[in-house]
Amino acid sequence: MDKASSFVVQKTKLCSFCITKVVKLMAFFLFNKFRGFIPMLSLMQAREMEQRVSDAIAAALKVEVEIINANLVRVAGTGQVRADVGSRLLRGLVNKHVLQTGKHVFINEPGFHSLCSSCSLSGTCFYRAYIVYPISVEDRVLGTISLVAFNEEQKQTLNNNTETLIDFVGRMADLISGKIMEREMLKDKIVMAGRLEAVVDAVYEGVLAINEHGIITHCNRSAEKMFGMPKDQLLGQPIQRIFEDMPLLQVLKKGKGFNSREYFVNARSKRHHLLITARPVRSGEGTCAGVVATFRDFREAQRLAYQIVTTQEMLNFNDIIGESKAIREVKNKAQKIARSNSTVLILGESGTGKEVFARAIHSAGPHGHKPFMPINCGAIPEHLLESELFGYEEGAFTGARRGGKPGKFELANGGTVFLDEIGNMSLYLQAKLLRVLQERQIERVGGTRLIHVDIRVIAATNSDLQEMVRRGSFREDLFYRLSVIPLVLPPLRERRDDIPALLEHYRHRFAGLLQKNITGFSEGALKLCLDYHWPGNIRELINAVEYAINLEEGTVIEPDSLPPRLRHHENSSMPVNTMEIKPLKCLEKEAINGALNLYGWSEEGKTRAAAALGISRATIYRKISKYRLNQD
Repeated sequence: MDKASSFVVQKTKLCSFCITKVVKLMAFFLFNKFRGFIPMLSLMQAREMEQRVSDAIAAALKVEVEIINANLVRVAGTGQVRADVGSRLLRGLVNKHVLQTGKHVFINEPGFHSLCSSCSLSGTCFYRAYIVYPISVEDRVLGTISLVAFNEEQKQTLNNNTETLIDFVGRMADLISGKIMEREMLKDKIVMAGRLEAVVDAVYEGVLAINEHGIITHCNRSAEKMFGMPKDQLLGQPIQRIFEDMPLLQVLKKGKGFNSREYFVNARSKRHHLLITARPVRSGEGTCAGVVATFRDFREAQRLAYQIVTTQEMLNFNDIIGESKAIREVKNKAQKIARSNSTVLILGESGTGKEVFARAIHSAGPHGHKPFMPINCGAIPEHLLESELFGYEEGAFTGARRGGKPGKFELANGGTVFLDEIGNMSLYLQAKLLRVLQERQIERVGGTRLIHVDIRVIAATNSDLQEMVRRGSFREDLFYRLSVIPLVLPPLRERRDDIPALLEHYRHRFAGLLQKNITGFSEGALKLCLDYHWPGNIRELINAVEYAINLEEGTVIEPDSLPPRLRHHENSSMPVNTMEIKPLKCLEKEAINGALNLYGWSEEGKTRAAAALGISRATIYRKISKYRLNQD
């Protein structure tokens, strides 16, 4: 028979009623009364509980109880020591011994035991007998619990039932230490849960959790804000009652989550277009104990994804190379323009760096940290350009994606839209753009709702918009609305002082990219570059340097490594004093016409002519239209 059974059946003064009373009281105090208590690994943190436990044991066993912590402070006591609870033991030799050794002691004759020999009360101790047992957590002794006799009847109880009471008080010590450990673990879990909740609340995405019954158990602040409902209206509610079509119950049923799926969710008569990720929560048995989902507004996610995909390094005015008088004047004017949110029209030949200036103006403006959305109006067909700029609603046309799509104006909200080659925009789209500039509102293709946008528009063209206005191919009201602040970029031939700096910048750049040890230009190559008229401007210069870096086998770029057009230009040029002075437009018209007559007016001929002139295929088509050139 084990000690616990022996304790019950022995013929002592401890009746079965007393044992039952002790067990019930211990269970009540240790497992029910203090469930919400957050302990430390210290007996001082649970003095109220320990006092009640001491009272219960004393009442049941008819002996006194004393609990001492590691600092010899009495944290609980009954009988004669009750009044001294909270005070420190003056001597406490036996308790010190138990704290140090971690082993229990039974003192039958206080004052005459070997541990009492150095005590000043030796032989006169008011304790008649006592059992001292350590309260330990793992290898650490937190204190002691003692059964104490202050009279002969109590001493007789301890003497007659020593082994049983030692076993009993040991179990009480284990219960107390176990509860302290449990509370410490609970404290750690609560702290961890608090930290996790703080992290979840700090997350930008909405977070929602349900239990195995589909009841909402948690939501973060972003979810409250997104749905416009406080947490106390969401927690404890069945998810179907609050959110129609929320797919979390399917995850709960199937036990399988998903990533970034598009859903339309109705919440209190309001439709939300969401991007949802859901994960099942597994229990210890492997069953699904709930679901946690994160979600965000689909349009916001789409806007963020577009920004990430299209983000380029933002430029500032220090990145614009050149110190010639012409470029310094333009840069100074652009820096002043950047401070406001006014519409800007950048004029200049192809390749002069209109987008570079647009990015610098945006970066230096009040919304430089917001999106910059460039779009080339000449590179996108009209029927696609409208949806690119203004977006479209679901079902607006065949192939329109579910939920619709925001356009560049929506995606750039708060930032800048750069409309390059604005002269290629149709009259229909010009009218829609005028409304955006006047009212700062857009309407999606196939939609009826006006959407407010806070954007800055920067337009650019190499066309003569005033001439287009006279011909009726460009709206006069839009021209004046766009050209609130015109900015004219000089062609490279008017800023020749900047050519050496530009050549050196792009020589360094492409030599690094191509991993070639090229240190500069020879005198002859530099002269060819300075004498060339650069019809393609900076874009042509960049291409010429890249061409030369690829071909050059030495450490210095020689004339033979330059593109043929630069080398042939020197041989075909005439002294300036023998040339007939003609307007640049006439020279350009003659050059284009001559190239077309040389290479042919076919599609292939126009492509070759454009390459020989150092301009793009699209540009030569515009020039043909501008000068109304026809095959002779």
